Amino acid sequence: MKKTNKDLIWKIGFGAVLAVGTLYLVLDTFVLRKDVKDDAGMNTSIFETESTSGSSQISDESQISDESQIGDDPVMTEDSSGNFISDTAYKDENIDIIINEYEEYDNKIYVADVKLSSAQYMKTAFAEDKYGQNIKDKTSNIARDHDAIFAVNGDYYGAREAGYVIRNGVLYRDVAGEKEVLCIYADGELGIIDPDEKGAQELIDEGVWHAWSFGPALIRDSEVVVKEDKTKNPRTAIGIVDKCHYIFVVADGRTNESEGLTIHELAEFMNKLNVKTAYNLDGGGSSSMYFNGRVVNVPTSDGDKIKERKVSDIIYVN
Repeated sequence: MKKTNKDLIWKIGFGAVLAVGTLYLVLDTFVLRKDVKDDAGMNTSIFETESTSGSSQISDESQISDESQIGDDPVMTEDSSGNFISDTAYKDENIDIIINEYEEYDNKIYVADVKLSSAQYMKTAFAEDKYGQNIKDKTSNIARDHDAIFAVNGDYYGAREAGYVIRNGVLYRDVAGEKEVLCIYADGELGIIDPDEKGAQELIDEGVWHAWSFGPALIRDSEVVVKEDKTKNPRTAIGIVDKCHYIFVVADGRTNESEGLTIHELAEFMNKLNVKTAYNLDGGGSSSMYFNGRVVNVPTSDGDKIKERKVSDIIYVN
């Protein structure tokens, strides 16, 4: 009888341990998030030292233009807030956005010409407003959650354990990766740095508003810096024309209409848009552009399925 009771107790104990272990594995995979940190908000103090002269008004410089551009100049209507908006454009006292569609390299390419009175209007967001791995959502969903006028996917930081993550002036990850880091500074400039030469905290001290780790750099000092290649994919990239004047490019791919762009084709295309610096963000199934409540491009995921891939983060304007 004693032996039977001991066997029963051992079986119950073993079953309990097994159940707890199984539950932990399930939670760890599907519910629990690793290295999770609540979104600490925005460290806008870095803008307090910036001079308002020269950056408080949007330049009257005309938007980019090209003979391959599709469509006429947008006709905008005034909304109840006094802002002007259409299916392809938005304008208020601090933000000026025009979306154009191009056909280059037998491929559809979408370009957002974004002018801001301050870099403070270019923001970033994490899926579910949480920093960590295994936290993902569609670009359009994250954009709507933050009342974004415009958004593109970021660098999918959650897929890697290294690479600086600085968002909205807050440092989340200071582990250097092997790839070049794209920085947007509080003064509206854009720079590309070698993480072996500067630490993440040093970037924060220098006034970096956002930092992404994906790459490669496409253009430096108005010169294409990537070699010719053959791999075609959907692409997302960001470039700068002047302080607070940015160019976002999203290219379709993996569809019957668009195979995609090589990295070199992407760089050459952006070079035609007169950007002085350009950087490749996460592409492939992640590539997505959102404007005025809709997805502008044709995103693909899981091979050639026409749908948005869930990502870790976005870049947005509002």
